[in-house]
Amino acid sequence: MAKTLTTQYDVADHLRNPEEMAAYLEACFEESDGDAAFIAKALGDIARAKGMTQVARDAGLSRESLYKALSGERSPGFDTILKVMNALGLKLHAEARS
Repeated sequence: MAKTLTTQYDVADHLRNPEEMAAYLEACFEESDGDAAFIAKALGDIARAKGMTQVARDAGLSRESLYKALSGERSPGFDTILKVMNALGLKLHAEARS
C-alpha cells in the first residue's frame, strides 16, 4: 500500500489579500466565544501572511514582542490589538446583535 504524504496546513499561506484577511478575522470573531487569545492568534496568522517584520515595524513593536503577543498563548493588551489592526490595514467595528 502506498503511503499518503501530508503537509501541515497554514492558513497564512491562503490569506492573499485584505478582503480574505478581513473575512478570516470576521469568522474568527464569530467563533471565538469571547476568547481574546483566539483572536490574537488569528491576528498572528494574518500578520504572518502579510510579513511579521513589516507589521511589527508599522505597529511600532519589536518583532519578538509581536510574536509573543499574537501567539495565542496569552491575551495581549487592547492597545496592542489596535496597533496591530492598524498596521494590518484592518478596521475594528461594532454592530448591534440581531
